[in-house]
Amino acid sequence: MNIKFCGAAGTVTGSCHLLTLDDGFQIVLDCGLYQGRDDDFVDFNRTWLFEPSDIDSMILSHAHIDHSGRVPLLVKDGYRGEIITTSATRDLSAVMLLDSAKIQEKDANYIKKKNRKRRRGQRMLIKVPQIEPLYTDKDVFESLQSFVGISYDVCHEIRKGVSIRLRDCGHIFGSASITLKIDRDGKPPVKIGFSGGIGRPNRPILKDPVPMEDLDYLITESTYGGQRHNQLPQDEEELLRIINDCIERRGKLVIPAFSVGRTQEIVYTLNKLENDGRLPEIPVFVDSPMAINATEVFRLHPECFDEGIAEYMLNDPDPFGFNKLKYLRTTEESKQLNGLIGPAVIISGSGMLTGGRILHHLVNTVEHERHTILIVGFCAPDTLGDKIRQREKKLWIFGKERTLRAHVEIMDSFSAHGDEDEMLGYLSGLDREKLKKVFLVHGEPDRQEKFKAALERTGMRDVVIPELGSTYDIKI
Repeated sequence: MNIKFCGAAGTVTGSCHLLTLDDGFQIVLDCGLYQGRDDDFVDFNRTWLFEPSDIDSMILSHAHIDHSGRVPLLVKDGYRGEIITTSATRDLSAVMLLDSAKIQEKDANYIKKKNRKRRRGQRMLIKVPQIEPLYTDKDVFESLQSFVGISYDVCHEIRKGVSIRLRDCGHIFGSASITLKIDRDGKPPVKIGFSGGIGRPNRPILKDPVPMEDLDYLITESTYGGQRHNQLPQDEEELLRIINDCIERRGKLVIPAFSVGRTQEIVYTLNKLENDGRLPEIPVFVDSPMAINATEVFRLHPECFDEGIAEYMLNDPDPFGFNKLKYLRTTEESKQLNGLIGPAVIISGSGMLTGGRILHHLVNTVEHERHTILIVGFCAPDTLGDKIRQREKKLWIFGKERTLRAHVEIMDSFSAHGDEDEMLGYLSGLDREKLKKVFLVHGEPDRQEKFKAALERTGMRDVVIPELGSTYDIKI
C-alpha cells in the first residue's frame, strides 16, 4: 500500500491525501480547495495528482472549504463513489459549497467585466487572466447526491475487509478524525489514522476532541506547532478590552471570521457577556448570509453541543442571539452599514479576507485610525488577511492601493485548531511502539519542524514532513 500527499503538504490549505491499497483500491481523504495567493499553487485547484474516475471511495473529515471545496469538481471530473462523512458535515457542506460556487461565479464575472473595459481602452483595475468557475451550483447539487452521513464511533464498511470509524475531533460542527482499518487474513489489521483538524478541549459549544484508537500510521495536522493559545476567560477579557477601546475612539470593530465555527463562537461569547451585563452598549452585526445559514444548521444538530452549552440553553434557548445583535442577509442591509455613525461590531466573512462582504467593510475602515481590525485565526501566506496580520502598510483591495491606518488586533485563541500542547495532548494516548510512522500535514514548514521536534520529544518515531506529490509505502 502507499499514501500520496496531494494537498496541504507544506501549507495549511487544500487538504487531500490518496491511499492506494495493495489491490489498487483507491481512497481519498478530503478534497480541499487551495485558498491563498502563492504562485507555486496557482494551478493547484484545477490540477489533479490522480485520476478522479479511478477513485473508489472518498471520506471527508469536515466541511471547511480547504478540506471540502473541490468535492464538486471531483464529481464533475468523473468520481462516482460515495462521499462519506458525518450528518452534520453533510448539512454544512451543502451551505458552504453552494456559497463557494457563488463566490467563484462572482469572481469570474468581475474579471470578465474588467477585461471588457480593457478591450474598450479603459484603465484595467485588475490585470489577471480570464478565469472560469471550478464548478457551478448545479455541480454542487450533483455532488450532494453522493454524500452519505454516518454516526460517530460506528464501524462503517466501505468494502469487504476495509472499514472506517469517525470520531468527534472537536474542530467544527460535525468534524471527525478518520481511522481506516484494513483486515488481513490471519494477521492483525492495519490501522491508518487521519486527524483532520484537531480541535480544542474546554471550549464553548463543541464537545471535547475524542482521542483516536491506536494506529500503525498517522496523518496529522500541525497548524500551530510551537504556539500556545489563550484560554476562555482570557478570551472574554481581551475581547472586552478591544470593544471598549473602539467605543472610546468612536470607531468600528471589524472582525473577518470564518462563517462556520469562528463566527458562532464569537457570537456565543458576546451573548454570554450580554447576559452577564458586561457587554457595553454597542450594536453587533453578523453580515454573512452563509454564517446565518450555518448557524441554522448548528441549531439542527444539538447532538454536537457540549454539556456546557446544553446547560446554558436551559436559561437562554438561543445562544446565538441577543438584543444588540442583528443578522444581515441582503446586500442592501450590508451597504447600510457604510453610513452607520458611531461604534459598532461587524462580523463578516471570509476569515482570510480572500473575498466576500468583509472587503467592502475593510475599504471603509482600513485607512482610518479610529477603527480596529480584529484577526481571529490563521491566514494563509500572501492572503490579504496575512498581510494585515503582518501589519503591512500598503494593501491592494478592489484594484486600488490602500494604506493601513486602522488598529490591528490578533486573537488566535478563537482558532478552531488546537495549539501545540493541545495537539500533543490529543495524540498522547497513542501507543508509541505500535505507531510506525507519523506524517505531518496542514502546516507551514516552520510550524511543522517545531511540531516534529515536540512529537519526537514525546517518544514518537519516524516523524515525516511530506512534500506535495510525494508517495510513501505502507509496510504491512
